[in-house]
Amino acid sequence: MEFLNRSSEDSRLKRLSPRTKLILKIGLAISILGILAFDAWLGTCAFDSCPTTAEIQRFRPDEGGKILDRNGKFLGRLAYVRRVNIPLSQVPIFVRQAFIATEDRRFYDHNGVDWRGFVRASLRNVKSGGVKEGFSTITMQAARNTFVVGRFKARSLPQKLIELRVARLMERTLTKDQILEIYLNAIYLGNGVYGIEAASRDIFGRTTKGLNVGQGALLAGLPKAPSSYNPRKHYERAIERRNIILSLMVRDGYMKPANADKVAKERPAIARNEWKPVGDMDSFALDAVRALADSVLKSREQDVADMTVYSTLDYSAQRSGDRAVQRRAASIGRSIQGAMVAMDPRNGDIRALVGGRYYEAGNFNRALNAKRQPGSAFKPFVYATALAAGYTPASEVDDDPVDVVRGRQVWSPANFNGEYLGKVTFRRALMSSLNAATVRVSMVLGVDRIIEQAHKQGITSSIDPQPAIVLGAVDVTPMEMVRAYAPFANGGFKVTPRLLRRIEASDGSVIWSSESAPLERVMDPRDSYQMTSMLRSVVDYGTARVLREYGVKGPVAGKTGTTNDGADVWFMGYTPTVVAGFWFGYDKPRSIGGDASGGRLAAPAWAEWYVNGWKEATPQGSWGAPEGMTPRTIDSQTGYLATEWCPVRQVEYFKPGTEPSQPCPEHGPGYENQDPPQTWADDRSWAEDLSKKVGKALGKIFRF
Repeated sequence: MEFLNRSSEDSRLKRLSPRTKLILKIGLAISILGILAFDAWLGTCAFDSCPTTAEIQRFRPDEGGKILDRNGKFLGRLAYVRRVNIPLSQVPIFVRQAFIATEDRRFYDHNGVDWRGFVRASLRNVKSGGVKEGFSTITMQAARNTFVVGRFKARSLPQKLIELRVARLMERTLTKDQILEIYLNAIYLGNGVYGIEAASRDIFGRTTKGLNVGQGALLAGLPKAPSSYNPRKHYERAIERRNIILSLMVRDGYMKPANADKVAKERPAIARNEWKPVGDMDSFALDAVRALADSVLKSREQDVADMTVYSTLDYSAQRSGDRAVQRRAASIGRSIQGAMVAMDPRNGDIRALVGGRYYEAGNFNRALNAKRQPGSAFKPFVYATALAAGYTPASEVDDDPVDVVRGRQVWSPANFNGEYLGKVTFRRALMSSLNAATVRVSMVLGVDRIIEQAHKQGITSSIDPQPAIVLGAVDVTPMEMVRAYAPFANGGFKVTPRLLRRIEASDGSVIWSSESAPLERVMDPRDSYQMTSMLRSVVDYGTARVLREYGVKGPVAGKTGTTNDGADVWFMGYTPTVVAGFWFGYDKPRSIGGDASGGRLAAPAWAEWYVNGWKEATPQGSWGAPEGMTPRTIDSQTGYLATEWCPVRQVEYFKPGTEPSQPCPEHGPGYENQDPPQTWADDRSWAEDLSKKVGKALGKIFRF
């Protein structure tokens, strides 16, 4: 009989037409291919590669990445994420029980999928004709919020299938407690907060370790509908939900009914202020770090969120810079803006960066992008060009009214206070910021050579070769000015600004690193020494002596800057370990006021920043005269070799062949001077070493 039945079936197959047989074969092949394709799709997590064992083991929910200063101190986050990861040991047992009773009562019994819950939810959904009940376990939720997040439409079939796949991988790789820890740190709990620790701080103003049973139960009620049960907006609804959680804890034996009834009567207080991640999140400097990190990692198709960025910033210097700009701008006047940059001249590392008086996300960063005229702060490039041409700090120039004829135009620059000092040394001309004397120096050198020197040192903006540029009629950024001053401080080397040192992944592996760029010599070290010596005079006796009044000690050099109309005020100051520039003015240029000057308005900000924010000591032996230079004792007023009758003498160092050979012609026998001759050297802190008598003599001679 069986033989007959088989024969009958064979005969029916034989009677099928060739076309029907082909269709059946194609259908079978398609079915087999579909099964194979689905298996490949699921096995590779939607052809996007499933997380490896190593990736699962080292995974930590994203906290927004970290930005550290040069000493490893936390500055802020790469991305704004309201989450704090904590180990499971810091979560009280009753808080864990509340979440388990609510979200997955058989968590410790299943292997990632609760099939009983799956069948129950499926039957209810079929009966209702829609999705009324989910069946996600804690493991599946942990998978969804970590390796599956954002990949599929919420609550779709593909998402559920991949959740199941990743959940099984997590169960094979991690212990139950490890999975629970990931879940509690990853889960979204409303109000932009992720994880139980951040939610505890946000809602109750305390850490998870300090929660009581009622508070823990309230948090456990949030995952179902974080917005609907947020106690800040829906307090009574949140309390009702909490009481349901308490009943579930009683059902599963975690609480006694009497205790649950007692807790259900409590009215927990909600924290007045929302919690925000610690760190100076609002900063122009951190915005610059984020932008650079994003550009670096974007080319590598990596997300910045879970990275650690090691910056060159200095926490104290940055904090002090932010305050100095804000305080000084406020003291100058309403609407006034400011910016500052501080850089290590030895390697180009940026230590502080302030882009404006008040920070706003995405706002214009004036330190990097605002091009303004530096005024007299540009003069050092004129004198650096002169030193390279063979002149010395003791060279003389006439400080008298001057006319510069250019075609049919005549330019007649005047000194700041309208006074002229006659014949002066280059040191004196720069120290007192004499416009007429500086213009005369530039007329001998030629504007093109000065522009070339400024570009060599780090000015990148184009400069129109017209006479007024020697007095600062140039549009440059604070960053350019700081970079261009660095060769004065470091012995003549051009530096490349650096803000990032390296970027590491969450496992500590180095993703990207940046070594300091090689230094390029752009000045003779002897010229750099003489330039710094002249600019130290500016701080000790000239237009920036206010720094000493504010308590700045040690070797400091710098130059003030003020534009003719008083629209921009600057101070560029440096030591052997840092060069920093401050600028103040209006975004739409207009006069700050008739008495505006870099010495009065910008230099005090530099002093405040340096005294409060710069902690690095000056290395011994810094700024000593390079080998081969010739010391000579000269008359400070004339630049000639000092005689016994010169009232104020100083030790000046010269390049061989440039030292003076003639004795001072102005001070001889019978020169009236009530004070004995004094001698001062340029390799000491003059303001601290000179006696009151020397200061009195200088006042008589230089008319301060």
